[in-house]
Amino acid sequence: KPPLSYIALISLAIMNKDDRMVTLSDIYSFIMKNFPYYRKNRQGWQNSIRHNLSLNECFIKLPKKKNQDDDKGCYWTLDPSCYDMFKDGSYLRRKRRFKK
Repeated sequence: KPPLSYIALISLAIMNKDDRMVTLSDIYSFIMKNFPYYRKNRQGWQNSIRHNLSLNECFIKLPKKKNQDDDKGCYWTLDPSCYDMFKDGSYLRRKRRFKK
């Protein structure tokens, strides 16, 4: 199992995109592509991803535009004030900041 928290995995997926906006499906795909450990038992870790997205204040939910092909779902991005959590590429840090 990779030594990364779910927060770090989500942040990596977001930071990997030029516009820093990803769908939940994008996050799942990024994790499975880059971390073979997560290709099995998808339901367990995918539940944890959704849980972390909804409870961690570093992640911001953005609605999709009305004219996009798939109006379902939303985009997720990283709060700019949280970029320094992974300063210098240190994704091993497990700093947690939960919504109140």
